[in-house]
Order: sequence, then C-alpha cells, then structure tokens
Amino acid sequence: MSTAERAYLLGAFDSNWIAPVGPDLKAFEDALADVTNRNHVAALSSGTAGLHLALLLAGVTQGDAVLVSTFTFVATANAVLQCGATPVFVDSSATDWNIDPDLVGQELAERASRGRLPAAIVAVDLYGQCADYDRLEPICAEYDVPLIADSAESLGASRAGRAAGSRGLLATLSFNGNKIITTGGGGALVADDPALIERARYLSTQARLPAPHYEHIDAGFNYRLSNVLAAIGRGQLERLPSMMQRRAEICRRYEDVLGVLPGIDFMPVPEDSQPNRWLTVATIDPAQAGTDREAIRLALEAQNIEARPAWKPMHQQPLFADAESVGGVVSDAIFETGICLPTGSALTDAQIDRVIERVLGEIEN
Repeated sequence: MSTAERAYLLGAFDSNWIAPVGPDLKAFEDALADVTNRNHVAALSSGTAGLHLALLLAGVTQGDAVLVSTFTFVATANAVLQCGATPVFVDSSATDWNIDPDLVGQELAERASRGRLPAAIVAVDLYGQCADYDRLEPICAEYDVPLIADSAESLGASRAGRAAGSRGLLATLSFNGNKIITTGGGGALVADDPALIERARYLSTQARLPAPHYEHIDAGFNYRLSNVLAAIGRGQLERLPSMMQRRAEICRRYEDVLGVLPGIDFMPVPEDSQPNRWLTVATIDPAQAGTDREAIRLALEAQNIEARPAWKPMHQQPLFADAESVGGVVSDAIFETGICLPTGSALTDAQIDRVIERVLGEIEN
C-alpha cells in the first residue's frame, strides 16, 4: 500500500460510499477497461466469482465438459465444478508453460468426430504471461467453442501487442492479496459485449429485478465488489506500471546470477510476450545443479524465506483423480523441478540478495 491507496480509501470513507456500489466502483471499472482494452467491466468479489459467471454466460451447464489448463491454481477448475460441469485438463506447451494450442486443436478435432464438443475452453495466463491467443482463438472459432481467458495473474501483461484480459469471449481478473495489485480480495469480469456484462452485474447482485419489492426469476449470487475496496484498487492500479517495473528488475537479478549456473532455468518468454513478472519461477535440474527444488525450498524456509513449488497440475490433484486429461508430461516436469522465488514489488535489493545467497549456498553444498 501507498499514500495513493490511503487517499482513495479515506475519500470513500468520508463520502460514506462504502458498499455495495458507488463512484469509486465505477471509476475502478473504467480504469480496468482502459488497462485491458475492453469495452465493459464488472468488478466482483473475487476472480473465482468472475470465472463462475464467465462459464455461466458462455452457456456452460450441468453435465457439460470444459477444457481447462491443467497447470493452474485450483480456482480455475473449481469454477467448472460450480457449474455442474466436468473439467478436462490440457497440458502446457514447453515454449511458454501455458495451455498447448496443438493439444487443444487435437482434442477438439477428436471430440468433434464424436459429436461431443466441450461447452467452453478456459486458458490460464500463467505466472503473469499471456497464453498464445493468436493460435487459440482461431482454433476455438473453427469449432464454435467459447474461449474464456483466466487472466487472474497477468494484469498489465501483453502478448502480440494485445493486453492481458483483451482476448476471448470473456476474461477474468483477480485482485487477491497475492496478485500484482490487490483490493484485499476481489476480481473482475471483462468483455466487449455489453449484454454479457449487464447480465453479469444482474447475476452478481442476487439476480434482483427492478421492482420496489424483491422480485426474482433467476438464482443469483452475492458477487459484487464493494465501493470501499474499489477505492483501494484505484490507487493500486495507478501504481501498476511501477510495480511491474520492480518485479522485472527482481526477475532480471535472479536470472543474471542464478540463470548462468548449470541446471537452473527460468520460465521461457516468447519474443512476442511481455509478462508482468507476477512471479519469478526457476526450474532446478538435479542432475546438473547438484541439488533439487525441494532442498532449495527447505533451505530458504530455514531462513524464514517463503518459496513455493510451481503449481501442482490439476490432473495430479486427488480432487480430480477421475478427470480426463490430455498430455501432462510438460506440466508434470515443471511441478517436479519448479520453484517460485520471492518476487513482491516491495522487496528490497538486500532481501533479493539474501535469497540468492541462500540458493547459492545450497547449490555449493
């Protein structure tokens, strides 16, 4: 947090616009529309709420199949379950760690031959890097399958000159406490079709019809972001460029010192991709590095430095033991060798150097 967030927050408090809606909510949505190059935005209580609504708006219903990136946080797949649908997990591409367009195309072709196309596809922008939508969108269009972009981790990033959140029928954002900007909790749904966002706002406020009494013909949800949290978001969003710059500096520091060592690599970044560097993720090859991911994580933990393994693929999760999956070798390997290093925008150079020194100490041992 900074003085910008404090000023917006106190302004909302002093104006008595607290919840559920108010001028800060509208201003935050307008600012998000600018950052994502979308025409319409609904700010919501979480990114998961956005995913749930996006799937419903795309027409996903009970019993449908939905293709989903396997290399992601569980919220992506949980939203499919909330709709009563079944996730089918698709492996990553080694070139960017995002959902593999070749596998998506193969799976759609195979399902089309059986007359069992999925109801939607959810592509995740992993660790702040956008998926390859220039390839995914034509594939989805060929089979008339809606594409949803889970851009929870990628606000501010771009690929092929297109902003994160600008691709797909709908895209979702997250402002959870661990994201590059936060409202303490929150998310958004963005689209170009005004009817989709109008419907999202309706469903997110308990599907309340405009009547003096409470009238309902649809089941709705309590998913709207409050005005006071949107005020925090306005301040955070103003600082997004500087936070992205700082995280890029941190990533470069890790790469410059650790990336030259045998067996240590980092998430690949295609030439057309400009990630927001939400997290810096390294992979450790034990055969070359002389140590492994878990030994490094524990060595950092012993010094009260938090690091985490890369995402455990959804097809490995007990929750989805019976789910179908397409491929899996790439995401399995990243999980086994990948470690998320401290990357917060507020970290100091001295703190980053401390992380590096501990990693080097483990490798040298």
